[in-house]
Amino acid sequence: MYLQKLSVINFKNYRDEELSFCEKINCFVGNNGEGKTNLLDAIHYLSFCKSYFNPADTQNILHGADFFVIQGNVIKGDSHDVIYCAQKLNERKQFKLNKKEYSRFSEHIGLYPLVMISPSDSALIYEGSDERRKYIDSVISQFDKMYLDNLINYNKALHQRNALLKYFAERRRFEKASLEIWNEQLITLGQKIFDKRSEFLDKFLPIFREHFNFISNGKEVVDIDYQSQLKDGDFAEMLNNAVEKDRVLQYTTTGIHKDDLVFKIDVYPLKKLGSQGQQKSFIIALKLAQFDYTRDIKGFKPILLFDDIFDKLDNFRVQQLMKLVSNNSFGQVFITDAHPERVEQIFRDIKTEIKVFDIKNGTATETLYRQE
Repeated sequence: MYLQKLSVINFKNYRDEELSFCEKINCFVGNNGEGKTNLLDAIHYLSFCKSYFNPADTQNILHGADFFVIQGNVIKGDSHDVIYCAQKLNERKQFKLNKKEYSRFSEHIGLYPLVMISPSDSALIYEGSDERRKYIDSVISQFDKMYLDNLINYNKALHQRNALLKYFAERRRFEKASLEIWNEQLITLGQKIFDKRSEFLDKFLPIFREHFNFISNGKEVVDIDYQSQLKDGDFAEMLNNAVEKDRVLQYTTTGIHKDDLVFKIDVYPLKKLGSQGQQKSFIIALKLAQFDYTRDIKGFKPILLFDDIFDKLDNFRVQQLMKLVSNNSFGQVFITDAHPERVEQIFRDIKTEIKVFDIKNGTATETLYRQE
C-alpha cells in the first residue's frame, strides 16, 4: 500500500497544493513553521479521519477560509482508491471512500493503516495514563473492529454510569438496581477489552525489544509493564466493593479505564531515569513494533510517518534507523526535517528510491528524485 497523490485545499497553512509521491522515502525539508508537519497531518487524516495534533477539526481550516478539503489517491494491491475528507464551518465533517460517504467514521479505521512518530509522542512518557491507553487502543483498533466497538460501547456505558452517580448525588437518593444495569455492560465489555490488551502486549513486547536493541545496539534492556485492576480480581466484585466510594466521588473508580502502561529501561522508570536519546529511541522502537505487528496482521505494509525525529538522536542511531526503514520490510515512508543537508547525507549511501520536497510557506517544490 502507498499514497500516490495528496491534494489539500485550505488546510492549515496550505491554500491549494497537490503532491505526487514515490513508493519508498519521501522527505519534506525546510525551516520550522513552514508547513512540513501539516502535510504529515493531512496524511494522518486519510487513515484515522482526524488530526494527529488537533482534535478540533474546524481549527485546521486555513485562517479566513470556511472549509478545508484533503484528498488522497491510494494504491493497495490491485485497487486504486480515492479518500476524501472535508470540513466546513458549523457542519458535520464529510468522509468518503471512492465517493461513498461513511455513516460512521469507525468503519474506515484500519482500512489504510498508518504509524506516526512525532515529538508530541513524548506525552506517552510524561503525561497521564489516558495517553498510554489511547495509544494501545488506537493500535489494536486498526486491526480489530470488534475491539473498537467494545471500546466505544464501554465508554458510553461508563459515561451513563457516571451521569447516574451524579444524578443520585444531586437528588440525595440511591438506586442500586439502576446502577447495576450499567455494571453488567461494563463487566462484559471491560473483560473483553482487558483480555485483548493482555493478548496484544504479550505478542507485542518481544517485537518492541528487538527494535530497541537494533536502534541502541543492545546497550539497554527495556520493558513495558501492563497495570490493570482486573489483574487483581473479579471485575464484578470490585465494582460492588467500590460502590460507596463511587457514590462519594460521583464517578466510577474501578475498571479498564484506569489501566496504564509503565515504560522501563534497565528495570527503572523511563520517565525518571531515561536520557532524552533513550526516551526517543524507546518511542521510535514502540512505533516500529506497532508497524511490524500491524503489517503481520493486515498482510500489507502500513505507511510510516517520521516527524522531526533526528534531533536528540546520535548519528549511529539515526543511521541504524534509516537503514532499517529503507529495507524491504518497510513500505512508504514520509520524513520531515529542518536540515536538507542532513537528509542528503543520511541517504547518500543508502540505496533506495527517494523524493525530497522543499517546503516554504505552505508551498511544496520537488528538489530531488532518485530511483535505485
